[in-house]
Amino acid sequence: MNPAFALTVASANFEAARQVDVLPEGHRCRSLHGHSFQATVFAEVPRSFAAYPGGEVDSLRTQLEECVAPLNYVLLNSVVEQPTDENLARWIRKTLRVPGIDRVAIQSTANQGVDLDRDGQAHVWRRFRFQAAHRLPNVPLGHKCGRMHGHGFEAIIHANQDLGSRPLSIDHDHLDAMWAPLHMQLNYQCLNEIEGLENPTSENLSAWIWQRLKPLLPELSWVTVFETGACGANFDGANYRIWKEFTVDSAVRLARAPAVSPRSRMHGHTYTLRLHLNAPLDAAMGWTVDFGDVKEVFNPIFKLIDHHPVNELQDLVDGDCASLAHWLFQQAKPRLPSLYRIDLHETPGTGCLIADAIDGPAMPI
Repeated sequence: MNPAFALTVASANFEAARQVDVLPEGHRCRSLHGHSFQATVFAEVPRSFAAYPGGEVDSLRTQLEECVAPLNYVLLNSVVEQPTDENLARWIRKTLRVPGIDRVAIQSTANQGVDLDRDGQAHVWRRFRFQAAHRLPNVPLGHKCGRMHGHGFEAIIHANQDLGSRPLSIDHDHLDAMWAPLHMQLNYQCLNEIEGLENPTSENLSAWIWQRLKPLLPELSWVTVFETGACGANFDGANYRIWKEFTVDSAVRLARAPAVSPRSRMHGHTYTLRLHLNAPLDAAMGWTVDFGDVKEVFNPIFKLIDHHPVNELQDLVDGDCASLAHWLFQQAKPRLPSLYRIDLHETPGTGCLIADAIDGPAMPI
C-alpha cells in the first residue's frame, strides 16, 4: 500500500522588482514594479539528503532559501534577462543544487503564478472568484446540499505556455480576457438556472468551464474549482479529481533528530492536510465522491491526530512529515479506495506529498 511517489516540499519568499520588456508596448508590467514572490520546490530526495532521517523538509527549505537569496531585494533583470514567472522558475530549477527535483512553482501574487512540471513545461495559472447560489437536485432527502445555498467560488485556469502560439505564449491578461465572458454568466447567479449546470456539482462546474474555454484556449491544461476553501474539483478534459482539506493541530517530536536539534523537543504544528481522490463521475449524482462522505469516513483517523501528540501513534515510524503522511495514507486508503494522493504541510508550502500519481497541477498556496 506504499504510494509510488514521495516528494519533499519547501517554499521560500523573496521581495523583488522587475521589468518585463518582452511584453507589448503599453503593458503595465513593462514598467518597473515589484512583487512578494513565493518559490516552491517539489523534490524526490534520496535518504542521504538530510543530516538525519526526517530532516528532509528542513534541509530542502534551507537550500531553497540560499538559492533565492540573490533574488531578494534586487532588480530581477540584473539576474534573469526576462524575469517572467516562468523564467524565474527555470532559473531556480537550474540553480538549485538539489537531487530529484520534480517541479518548481512561482507565485507572484495570491492570484497568479507558474507551475513548471517534471517535463519542464510551464503551466501559467490565474485565480478568479465569483459569487453564486446552487443546490444539488439529486442528493438523498435531507442532504444539506439539496437545499438552496451559496458559495464564494474560486476557479483557477491553468494553461500550458509551451503549447502557445503567441510571442509570449500566454500571459495573465490573456487568461483574464478568456475568463471575462464566463464571469458574466456565473457571478451573482443561481447556477442551476444556467444551461448545462442543472446539477452544479464542483465536478460538473469544472467540466462546464473546460468545455467553454478549451475551444478558445487550446493551451488549457486544467480547470480547478474551489467550492469552499477546503474542498473542490479538478478536470483536465478526461479525468475528474476532488480534494478535501483538513486543519490538524498536533504536537510532535522527532525521535531520530539529534539532541541539539529543536526538532527533538516536543513542539507542534497547525498542519494542512489535503486528501485527493480520483474516481469515475457518477452520472446521476454528478460527483465522483461526496465531500461529506470523505469527511465522515476520515473522521475517526482525524480524531487520532488532532489535538494529540502524533509521535505516540501506533505503527508510526517517526513524527516527521513524510512518516506521518505515509501513516495517514495507510490508514485512509482501505476506507477511501479512490484516495491517490496526500499533501501534508507543516507550514504553508512546506511539508511533503505522497501519491500513486502526480500528474495534476501543483495547488497554489
